[in-house]
Amino acid sequence: MHLTLLRHAPPYPEYHGCYNGHTDIPIDASLFDHDKIQALLHRRFDRIYSSDLQRCTTTLETMGFASFTTDPRLREVCFKPSIEGKTFAQIEASDGFDPRVLDSMETWHHYVCDESLSIFRTRIQSFLDELAHDKNILICAHGGTITMILSLLNSTVEYKPLGYLDHISVSLR
Repeated sequence: MHLTLLRHAPPYPEYHGCYNGHTDIPIDASLFDHDKIQALLHRRFDRIYSSDLQRCTTTLETMGFASFTTDPRLREVCFKPSIEGKTFAQIEASDGFDPRVLDSMETWHHYVCDESLSIFRTRIQSFLDELAHDKNILICAHGGTITMILSLLNSTVEYKPLGYLDHISVSLR
């Protein structure tokens, strides 16, 4: 199986740097960098999957992909209502913020997320378990989702967080 993981196009600037999670916000077409996705337009994919949120579906539509399967399991992690839509600076300035929550990924996750790390991991794994192993697959998703996919695949790909419209490829046997 060959997976290409694509982070969605940028939303409007007021959403940049925010914990957007399950909020269904649109992309900003004026910020769509067509140069970043040119290599993907010349590849053949057997299957294309997308988060069901419009920042992913509209990304694929803007790229000219008309046929893809949406799956809510590809959504970003679900943040707490008090966190959703806020920047780190806003979270840090909020009443009750304790910098010790930054001591580990697990502590931070528990502080900002309504969805446990275990449930998030299980949700993404259930999606991966259903993929055909002999296909070339494109997945358009969110930064946290892509990070979780790579973690679950025990990928040896050198990874840094993806910017908007960045992609990474992984081959699995």
